[in-house]
Amino acid sequence: MFRSALNPFRTPDARRLATLFAVVYFAQGMWGLPTQPMTIVLKERGLSSAAVADFMLISTLPWLIKPLYGLLSDFVPLFGRRRQSYFLITSALASVSGIVLAMMSEHSYWRMAGWYTAMGFGLAFTDVLTDALMVENGKPRGLTGAFQSVQWAAIYTASIAVGLVGGHFAETRNLHATFAIAACFPLISLVMAWVFVHEAPARIERGAFRATWRSIRHAARGREIWLVAGLIFFFNFSPSFGPAFLYYQTDVLKFDQQFIGVLAALSSIGYIVGAVIYAPLSRRVSLERIVVWVIGLSAAATLGYLLYRGRTSAIVIDATFGVLAMITQLAFLDLAAKACPPRVEGTFFALLMSVFNGGTQLSMNVGGRLYDSYGFTTLVFISAAVTAAAWVFVPFVKIDRIERRAREQTATASAPA
Repeated sequence: MFRSALNPFRTPDARRLATLFAVVYFAQGMWGLPTQPMTIVLKERGLSSAAVADFMLISTLPWLIKPLYGLLSDFVPLFGRRRQSYFLITSALASVSGIVLAMMSEHSYWRMAGWYTAMGFGLAFTDVLTDALMVENGKPRGLTGAFQSVQWAAIYTASIAVGLVGGHFAETRNLHATFAIAACFPLISLVMAWVFVHEAPARIERGAFRATWRSIRHAARGREIWLVAGLIFFFNFSPSFGPAFLYYQTDVLKFDQQFIGVLAALSSIGYIVGAVIYAPLSRRVSLERIVVWVIGLSAAATLGYLLYRGRTSAIVIDATFGVLAMITQLAFLDLAAKACPPRVEGTFFALLMSVFNGGTQLSMNVGGRLYDSYGFTTLVFISAAVTAAAWVFVPFVKIDRIERRAREQTATASAPA
């Protein structure tokens, strides 16, 4: 049993899906490669922490309308496929946008924001398609938590490279090279979609459309999905550091960009460890208990950043916080996957991920403004307090009921076999 919990991908089909999710998420993770170089370049042009946070919010707008991509792929098959055709087109768009950025002679604020947003649109769409495949295939197998552990371990493996390579390009202020490298990875997603996405031919059918639309209306009228969305948003909205943290590391602690990149890589290693821990944890401990514990631990760990005063403390805190942050993130993503109604998994998981992304981006935006006005210490106290306040919402969500229903769906799906 212990071995089964540690290695849930026992069938060739589960291993194929896990490989697909890992490679595609690794490619998505490389989208973050230009973040540190862009931030330091914009900072040196005189932009405040809040202004850089605005830039990042613009570039992530495509990630806030993900339900539209889910609806499109759920309702309107393209060239006879619900997922694969969209996958190929949007991966190509992301790569082309990165190439345009790499070839620009001058990276003005709005041109860079526009093309980086277009690149984000392509990757956000592929993210929705990947998550739809994850929920559709993971719920019947009882593997949503394990599949998401694979996805996020892959994305933070990419983040190790992002930290190390991005730190180097931030030190040299080389935007052209960082965009050129980032543009290569959506092509990997394109190849994976071509080879690994197996789905039956589909066409627009009025009966299926009506059934799917009824599922959406039924789920949207219920309280449960909105309570889950509210908990996810409130937890992620706690004012976080975002670009403000780079300003603190650079201006107050005087860290060089290469060392900041190394810290990001160490944090990503912590995230990978957290993902490895969560895969068996999700199969042995109730999701409600995990969520309650991670909220409290996250609030306490945020206060730990008050000790973030030099290189040694930075290494210890970033690596340790990465482990907890990944377990916390996967717990909320697992809750989102289990709460998705049948037939419209892609649409509703995309909705909940838009809420997740929106809360995260707004928290960084608010955090940037709080940092500019009150400084780092006050920002840490506010962030910890708002994080702890998420405890108030947990009893309203009925996580145990959501998890029990997901187990029943798993048993029903596996009964014929």
